[in-house]
Amino acid sequence: MSDDDLIAARVTKLAALLEARSLKLTCAESCTGGWLAKCLTDRAGSSAWFEFGVVTYGNNAKQKLLGVRAATLDAHGAVSQQVAEAMATGARRVSGADLAVAITGIAGPAGGTAAKPVGTVWFAWAGPDGVLGAERRVFPGDRAAIRSQAVAAALDGTIARLHH
Repeated sequence: MSDDDLIAARVTKLAALLEARSLKLTCAESCTGGWLAKCLTDRAGSSAWFEFGVVTYGNNAKQKLLGVRAATLDAHGAVSQQVAEAMATGARRVSGADLAVAITGIAGPAGGTAAKPVGTVWFAWAGPDGVLGAERRVFPGDRAAIRSQAVAAALDGTIARLHH
């Protein structure tokens, strides 16, 4: 199976979980640049469970569209647990969706540091009661591989949270 097929299979599983619970999903993306939203909307009928996605690539967008505080960005950087959580809660708030997933990371080839190497991606999920969790992953490969793995991980994390 190709990576695209594996991602599509995850979307199918996620769609079934959301539809069974009559839930709406939204996403906030940075390093994936809308790739997650694209994969979600590749599925016919996704409007039944996908509310909207927002690409907040720059810090200004994170602040203006999702309400991420400048102080949070200054203190922790855009690629951090705190910013991912703020993105997820902001996306859920502005969309009115039941569940939000956020992705922020360093896809490379430049931009990495010793503390945050290229391939570092933070994910966070939020629901009506607040943050449902966050996780940090460091993916190998080039820019496209990192971004593809981030989309797959975001889907896996969302599915996992719906199983709880």
